[in-house]
Amino acid sequence: MSSLLDNEQHMSASSEDAHKVEPGPEHADAPMLASSVLSHSLPANDPASPQNWPLHKKIFTSLQGWLFGFTVALGITCFSAGKVPLSAEFGLSTSIPEKFLGAFSLYIFGIVFAPYWTPHVVERVGRTIPYAVALTLNALFNLGAGLSHSLAGVMVCRFFAGFFGGPTLVSLEGTFADLWSAQFTNTYYAVQGLAAFTGTGLGALVGGQLVSATGGWRWTQYFPVCLAAAVLLVSINMPETYQREIPRRRARYQNKTRAQVVAAQTPAESGTTIAAMMKCTVIRPAIMVVTEPIVCLTSIIMFFTFATTFQWFIAVPAALGTPPPNGPGYSVDKIGLAFLTAIIGSTMGALTVIVLEQITNSINRKKIARDPMAAFRSVEYRVVPAMFGTVFVTVSLFWVGNTVNPAFKPLVPIIGTAFFVWGSSMITFSIVPYLFDSFQPAGTLSAITAQAVARLIAAGVLPLVILQNITMLTPKWGLGLFGFISLAMWPIPFVLFFFGTGLRAKSKYSMAKQ
Repeated sequence: MSSLLDNEQHMSASSEDAHKVEPGPEHADAPMLASSVLSHSLPANDPASPQNWPLHKKIFTSLQGWLFGFTVALGITCFSAGKVPLSAEFGLSTSIPEKFLGAFSLYIFGIVFAPYWTPHVVERVGRTIPYAVALTLNALFNLGAGLSHSLAGVMVCRFFAGFFGGPTLVSLEGTFADLWSAQFTNTYYAVQGLAAFTGTGLGALVGGQLVSATGGWRWTQYFPVCLAAAVLLVSINMPETYQREIPRRRARYQNKTRAQVVAAQTPAESGTTIAAMMKCTVIRPAIMVVTEPIVCLTSIIMFFTFATTFQWFIAVPAALGTPPPNGPGYSVDKIGLAFLTAIIGSTMGALTVIVLEQITNSINRKKIARDPMAAFRSVEYRVVPAMFGTVFVTVSLFWVGNTVNPAFKPLVPIIGTAFFVWGSSMITFSIVPYLFDSFQPAGTLSAITAQAVARLIAAGVLPLVILQNITMLTPKWGLGLFGFISLAMWPIPFVLFFFGTGLRAKSKYSMAKQ
């Protein structure tokens, strides 16, 4: 989900700021990539630029941001382990508790709003304040859910926990882009994306242990609160990385006011008026989904990827918890251990993406040395991991669907789940970074907002219906249906790789037209 959300740092700098970024002399004629333009608005030789910080400081700051996103992601799925005790307490159906599923998904639906409003907040106050405020409010509403004695109270608190926690996931992508070179976009995105994948995987595991130990569901809400308190302490001195905010904060050392620095900066790409903000993060994304082939294709594949990823957090407990003779009858703590596969699979996905980026970067360096315009065309190489990821997803869906029955040991479908997460993480860690440099700054913001909202909606919707789907069709045909649908995703990375350069060049939002 990585998680789940998208790179608001690409929203707030101007093309005038872009000229402060010096390309290497051997690439002097190459067009500037959007990630370089928008993440690195300070002069290249400015010691205050996060790009010039000591390595240890960059790593620790990255870790601080990573922990914020990890904590919010854990809160999504820790709740899923509490299905049985929560259903019993509030008199819900033991087979398909629709209101429990609603409470699970409401957290994600709250996060859906984060791509719309987080960029505008960051432009005005930087990243560190939204991090701290967002996680604090997220923890308070998680606490409220745990203390609630009505199902309505649980559901309302779950929604607002996601609503206020979502900006940590958005800001996390910005923090990594501020700190690390755009040359390694897939690599740094893979590392920061693990916050969402491992957070959701570990959340289900921890939740299972908590329910087993306490016999109730409330500690699935209290534990994220404790974790949030620890993260806030670790990050108490987190430095600001947003490069438009850094000059504003050091203004007092230069006998200037913050207002003077803001007035000297060019207007943010995310807009300075309500109308401009709405156009950038609401209206234009909706238009681009239907008018820009790249945005349409990336939104489709990410919609499917997140829909099938988040259904596991409901489907796996249902399948493994089914008593014999139809299932293995695993206890809740053992079911939680099955989600170790999400951590293993996403880690393998990240490592695969990093290795593939090293290979493709080596190829592209030689091409750019001969032709600076190859830098524009090299963006398409970011989708290479998705070519492999789509195959992994299809194979694993049929694998799990055909083996989650008493004829096979439970370990067989569990290993299949690891391959699914391996594939889905490879898709996410390549498709999302591809959008970072597909258009001019304003177009980039709108494009990544469109696909971020699409994938989050999918993540929240499918868990609401997956139990009905499996009950009516059985796991074999329920998951097999998604396997057949996933075949339609195979061509998308190839279309982007072979035709993406031409599609971007023809777009009115294209970097080639700057």
